[in-house]
Amino acid sequence: MSTEKNYEVGGGKILNAEGSVIPGTDGSVRGLAGELTDALVKLGWNPTSNQRIKIGYETYADEGDYSYRPDMGLATDIAIANSLNVPLVFPTKFTRDTLTLNHDISLGNHTNIRTAIFRNESTLWRDENGLVTWNPNLATINEGDAENTGLNILADSTILLGVPHVLTYGVDHVEYKTGYNVDGVFINGEQSTQAAVFIEDRIELTDSLAITPGVRYDTANVETAVVDDNFTDTLWALAGEYQFSDYLLLRLSTTQLFRAPEIGEVFTGAGSGDAPNPQIKAETGRNSELALAYEMSGLSTGVTLFRTQIDDYIYDYASNPAGGSWKDNVGDLHIDGYEAYAEWNQGDWRILATYAAAESDLDAFANNSTLDGARIDREQGDSIGVNFRYAITPVNITLQWEALHVKDLGTGVDLDSTSDDSDNAKSSYTVHNISGRWTPNGSLMGLSITLGVDNLFDEFYASQSSRTGTSFHPRFGQLYLLDYEPGRNIKAAFAYQF
Repeated sequence: MSTEKNYEVGGGKILNAEGSVIPGTDGSVRGLAGELTDALVKLGWNPTSNQRIKIGYETYADEGDYSYRPDMGLATDIAIANSLNVPLVFPTKFTRDTLTLNHDISLGNHTNIRTAIFRNESTLWRDENGLVTWNPNLATINEGDAENTGLNILADSTILLGVPHVLTYGVDHVEYKTGYNVDGVFINGEQSTQAAVFIEDRIELTDSLAITPGVRYDTANVETAVVDDNFTDTLWALAGEYQFSDYLLLRLSTTQLFRAPEIGEVFTGAGSGDAPNPQIKAETGRNSELALAYEMSGLSTGVTLFRTQIDDYIYDYASNPAGGSWKDNVGDLHIDGYEAYAEWNQGDWRILATYAAAESDLDAFANNSTLDGARIDREQGDSIGVNFRYAITPVNITLQWEALHVKDLGTGVDLDSTSDDSDNAKSSYTVHNISGRWTPNGSLMGLSITLGVDNLFDEFYASQSSRTGTSFHPRFGQLYLLDYEPGRNIKAAFAYQF
C-alpha cells in the first residue's frame, strides 16, 4: 500500500493566466491525494523442455478524494467549483483485476508459437452527492465497469525457399464491454469486438538487402450509442532495409492503418451522453517511415523521418447539425515529423542527445470548415534531450543527469480550442533530473539503493501533452486550463533481490 499526496508545483505558487497567485491557494495541487494498493502474483513452469506456461494475477485499487475534471488544471477546477458552489473534489474509487495466461512452445528449430489470454475487469465508483447545492438531480452515486477479454497468438517460422524467409503470423481477438449505473440503476452499456489475422514475410534477398511484405485483415463489430455496425478492412504493409556496410543501415517502411469507432469512456458515462451517428466511418490511413542508422567505435547515431495520414479522422466534439456536438469524421489529418539521436559510449561514460519534432494539420471536410488547418490539441513543441551517465566502477555507483527542453508553441487553431476567445499557446520549459544508484557487492549483493531529484531547479510548468492555455466559458468566465506538473521532488528507492 502507498499513499499519494497533493504535490507542490515548481516555485510553490499556483498562478493564473496573468501570473498572479490564485486566491486561496498555497502552492499545492488539489484532488490527487489517495491510497493505492497493488499486488501481483506470477507463476511459471516448464511441462516439457520446449514449453513454458505462465500465469499472472494483479489486483489494484486507488481510492481518494479526486478532481471531477482530472484533465484540467487547478485554476479551472476552482473557477467551476466556486461558480456552481460545489466541492472541489469528490470521493472516488477505482479497482482493476487482471488475469493472464501465457504459453510458449518451440516446435523444432524453425517455429515458435506464443499464446496469450487475458481478462481485465475494472470498476469506477464516484460519490457525486456534493452536486446537490447546484442541481439536486445530479446528486447521485455513479458506478461504471469495464471488461476486456482477449486472445493473441503470435508465431514465427524460418524456411528456405531459395533464400531465407522468416514468417511472422497470428491472430488477435479482443472484446470490450462497458456499463454505467446511477444510484444502482443501469443507464447505458456498450461493447466492441475486434479481431484480426495477419502475416508478414521477411525475405533476405542478399546479405545486405531484405524486404518484408505483410497483410492484415481487421474486423470490428461496434455496438454503441453512436453506431451499431460492423467495420472491416484489408491492410497492406511493405518494409525494406539495406546494409550499406557494417556501420550504416537504411530502413524504409509503409503501413496502412485502420481503427473503428471506439466505445465511450466509463469515466464520462460509458457513452450515455453520446448522440447517434450511424453514418460515422472507421479511420483509415497510412504511416510511412525512413530511417538511417550509423554505429562505429562507441558512437551510434540515426534519424527517422515519418508521415502519418489519418483519413476520416474522428473528432469527439464535432458540430452536430441537430445542435450540440457529436462524434464524427471531420477531415483527413496529417502528422509529419522526425526524430534524431546521437549516443557515445566510452569506458565508464555514456552520453545521449535526442531531438524530436512533429507537426499536425487537418484538411477539414466542408461541413467542418472551422477546423481546417487545426492541429491536434496535445501537440508539443520541438524537444531536445540530453543524458549523461557515469559509472564509478570500483564502488558500483552509477551517476546520471538528464535534461529535457521543450520549445514553445504559438497560438493556432487546434482540435480543443477553435474559437477567437481562447489562447492555446504553449510555453516552453526545461526540466533537469539527477540520480545515483549503488549496487554493493559481498554480503550485500542483491541490494540496490537509488537516490534522485526530479525537477532539480523547481521549474513551474505544464507538460504540453496535457491541457494548457486559456478559454472562455459563458458561465464560468475565463478558464486557465494549465495542468501543473510537480515541482522539485526528492526520492529514494530500496530494492533487494534474493
